[in-house]
Amino acid sequence: MVVPLAMAAASPAQAATAAQPTSAASSCTTSTGPYQKQAEKFLGRPVDGRQSRADCLAIQKFQINHGISPTIGYAGPVTWGVMSLINTQKAAGHDPNAARKCPTNKGRIACVDLTRQLSWVQDGSRLVYGPVPVRTGRDRYETRTGLKKIYWRDIDHWSTLYDVAMPYSQFFDGGQAFHSIAGSVWSPPGSHGCVNMRSADAKKYWSLLKNGDDVYVYGRKPGT
Repeated sequence: MVVPLAMAAASPAQAATAAQPTSAASSCTTSTGPYQKQAEKFLGRPVDGRQSRADCLAIQKFQINHGISPTIGYAGPVTWGVMSLINTQKAAGHDPNAARKCPTNKGRIACVDLTRQLSWVQDGSRLVYGPVPVRTGRDRYETRTGLKKIYWRDIDHWSTLYDVAMPYSQFFDGGQAFHSIAGSVWSPPGSHGCVNMRSADAKKYWSLLKNGDDVYVYGRKPGT
């Protein structure tokens, strides 16, 4: 069997950044960001549109936890973009395929919605697992859309292309695969084409799917 050159979760530099411990950065900006009110509301802070020390620390903690740089507590477009995406994912609720964009006539299938950065497993119209947040390909490394099939699986895969671990890899389109990452699935700008998952979700996908199962990728990732 020829082992595919796998798309990695992130570059080594990004992986190192994502792996940093959750701790306060050395500086916290006093500047009010363009998305100050939105960030305050998202974080459960008093919504007054003015940066306070407590606001900054709350925003900064969110940035550290979600791999957003710089971690200075500024409510800028990248920070709000991640918050907005999380809101969209929460709104998917228990029926992520309400619009019926993922085929319901294929039996067991893994659906990937690039627009909402969500994935789930369904069997016909029955939701089996999910929806779960994912991180797909960045600009110029987009996760390719269309109907695919899982063709190769490697539980302890190592990317020789990016020199990074890709646990629970399930390849469905060339070097593009479902796999877990150690960092945040919300951290920008995205993968090199793979569908990055949290460890528990990737492990569950491994138990639910097998070679030959369908994968359907649709939509367009925001910002790409």
